[in-house]
Amino acid sequence: MNQNPIPNSFRSGPDEDGRFGIFGGRFVAETLMPLILDLQAEWEKAKTDPSFKAELDHLNTHYTGRPSPLYFAERLTAELGGAKIYFKRDELNHTGSHKINNCLGQILLAKRMGKTRIIAETGAGQHGVASATVAARFGLPCIVYMGATDVERQAPNVFRMKLLGAEVRPVSSGHGTLKDAMNEALRDWVTNVDETYYMIGTAAGPHPYPEMVREFQSVIGKESRDQMMAIEGRLPDVLVAAVGGGSNAIGLFHPFLDDESVRMIGVEAGGKGLDGNEHCASLTAGSPGVLHGNRTYLLQDSDGQIKDGHSISAGLDYPGIGPEHSWLKDMGRVEYVPIMDHEALEAFQLLTRTEGIIPALEPSHALAEVMKRAPKMGKDEIILMNLCGRGDKDIFTVGKILGMGL
Repeated sequence: MNQNPIPNSFRSGPDEDGRFGIFGGRFVAETLMPLILDLQAEWEKAKTDPSFKAELDHLNTHYTGRPSPLYFAERLTAELGGAKIYFKRDELNHTGSHKINNCLGQILLAKRMGKTRIIAETGAGQHGVASATVAARFGLPCIVYMGATDVERQAPNVFRMKLLGAEVRPVSSGHGTLKDAMNEALRDWVTNVDETYYMIGTAAGPHPYPEMVREFQSVIGKESRDQMMAIEGRLPDVLVAAVGGGSNAIGLFHPFLDDESVRMIGVEAGGKGLDGNEHCASLTAGSPGVLHGNRTYLLQDSDGQIKDGHSISAGLDYPGIGPEHSWLKDMGRVEYVPIMDHEALEAFQLLTRTEGIIPALEPSHALAEVMKRAPKMGKDEIILMNLCGRGDKDIFTVGKILGMGL
């Protein structure tokens, strides 16, 4: 974990106020500010505490199954006919995605703070499952807020959360998706400040959450660097990851940010196209504003009202983005592009057929961008994509769209 800022580095933020340039910060209710400051103080102690790191490393190894493999997709590479394609296979983690990396770190913080109740928000259900899992592991009650729309389209994960002992509370306000679930979780937190720990699932929210989540997820990029050097003897040319709130992407990107030779592509949910409102491409088609406790790029109207976006993927169906991604966009260090629903669906099917790996719809967006770029690159070039979630949860959604009778 980062213990000291790195001068003149893309890896040095945030500052003491939790800002990445003009982005980030703390925009929360007055009743929450003391708890946020307590959390920051505990985080500052934990990240330099060898016992905290040792416990987290032990859980990552023996509970999650880290390090996750770095896999050369030989058949997909041949199919696309260009750059060599590697996957960081974080979908093989316990619970089926990268979310467990963050949840283990946060549950240890909750224990250190003496919290006795866990709440979380979830979209695709992967963070909800990971939150319910770590709460079960440490014997704490867990309430997961989930948009009613997502409860319906992510039924397998809802069942998993209930099996794990969590209470799933559907949220019907707005479009019943991730933004609305996060709103309800924040309301719960304000009401139950003393005993409750809010386990935010992405690298967004008020400081110190964006920094904390990034640090917990940076295990992805650190492992990838070591594995790529061991296999290829050099760093990849291009990194690609899907971005909703942005935790899996910043986890992959952050350890590489100061490597000028490595290009980075964040892939947003283009939904049904950027001309209307049925997308969640906040960096491509949004503007700076304040959402869920931080200043960042988001989808809003001329009056500053938050728009409800759309994506085939519940995990990317969020009208904002983590503040560090907003800063990296404005600094020109990372390129952010949209991928449409139909492109993600095509990528989902291609990977399943060529490699025998069923991806979640979230990384299917990243894969669709890989499909565009790989054929235009040389055979000696390397693309590394974060395969951040497995597709078990999405087979019913995809089956319905494809008319396969599920």
